[in-house]
Amino acid sequence: MTASRPTALVVGASRTLGLGIAAEYLRRGWDVIGTVRGGRPTGLHELRAASPEGRLAVESLEMTDPEQIAALRDRLAGRTLDLLFVNAAIARGDLPVGEVPTDVFTEVMVTNALSPMRVVEALRPLVAPAGTIGVMSSAQGSVALNTRGGQDLYRASKSALNQLMRCHAARHAGDGRTLLLMDPGWVRTGLGGPGARLSVEESVPGVVATIEHHRGARGLHFVDHLGQVVPW
Repeated sequence: MTASRPTALVVGASRTLGLGIAAEYLRRGWDVIGTVRGGRPTGLHELRAASPEGRLAVESLEMTDPEQIAALRDRLAGRTLDLLFVNAAIARGDLPVGEVPTDVFTEVMVTNALSPMRVVEALRPLVAPAGTIGVMSSAQGSVALNTRGGQDLYRASKSALNQLMRCHAARHAGDGRTLLLMDPGWVRTGLGGPGARLSVEESVPGVVATIEHHRGARGLHFVDHLGQVVPW
């Protein structure tokens, strides 16, 4: 990796959207650091093998473990990131919230809201003063757009993520970094399901184009893969 190229850190890049984002930034000439869980081979390892030497680094991170987040920060100390993008989401069924077991509620909230923000808070100092910090949100986290209900817990976790990013933005008011909540659209992944409108290949170029369009915009923006503003 070289200081002459911009660097993106994509957290949660082993497959689907995260892997696609890592690949798209490589295609655009960036250096990329991607994280995976555990030590098993993933699509990101295959991408590294097929990429020019030194352009893609693979790091291990269990994002729900604060000690692993701190260890990643220490390993990357001295690096400057032009983009930090955190991709994480799980869903555990589609139950009315009153039927959701407490342990499931906790798991989804920790994975989808608390852990991404821990990563943002811990790695923010590595992001260039005019760089970008983004997290994968969803239009389902929009309170204004929720007219049909359903997916109570998933919606709530993404709403919580949005609110926590707004708290982060308020805490760092005047900071030169751009903050993004990204809605990738309804994508055919394990989470989106086989009936979703978009393939990963259709969503990712728009996601990256939107991130790049907002570079230098400062402040917090909730946008989708088409560059359109998503209502809160």
